[in-house]
Amino acid sequence: MKVVANWLPTMVFNIALPIITYALLTGYGMADAPALALSGVWPLIELGISFTRTRHADEFSIMVLVFLVIGVVASLAFNDARLLLVKDSAVTGLFGLVLLGSLLAPRPLMFYFGRKFATGGDPARVEWWNGLWQYPGFRRSQRILTVVWGAAFLGEAVLRVILSYALPLSTALVVTSVLPYVVLGLLIFGTVTYGRRAGRRNNQAAPAQ
Repeated sequence: MKVVANWLPTMVFNIALPIITYALLTGYGMADAPALALSGVWPLIELGISFTRTRHADEFSIMVLVFLVIGVVASLAFNDARLLLVKDSAVTGLFGLVLLGSLLAPRPLMFYFGRKFATGGDPARVEWWNGLWQYPGFRRSQRILTVVWGAAFLGEAVLRVILSYALPLSTALVVTSVLPYVVLGLLIFGTVTYGRRAGRRNNQAAPAQ
């Protein structure tokens, strides 16, 4: 229940409110690009609240803002029916590349997303999570997760582009709409399973180290 309480404001500000805002604005005739831009006010508010409370930026809100910016650019660039299907592929594909590129940073992006999920912003738990980086097994698991998520998003984007042009338009619309949720569900299930196993291994290794 504590995890749900910690994540509820994040889900409201970064998922529910942007989607509702975008749907309302486009429903009243606003174009995709300005509607996406205006819906980004909610993640910005969440960033401000998070920084005021914890003195560090909320990584999930930053990720949502990046998605919104890419969506605005893609909406301005694509106006063909099939290109509109490809637009969302550009968003997830670029995010996959960002994840893979973060492997060159001192800590990959999945370390920060995992910290958000595992700690809920609680300072004591954030300190505990940061301390796990000293263990080689934990560092390896975070890099493996980053590779898997990055490759999955990139592969899903490529597959969606192929299907957008290989299938009839009506079929492509359905398939490309469902595919991201299937991939995301598999990623979450695999991450939770892998995280539990890696956590047990790290707990066994920590006393020896």
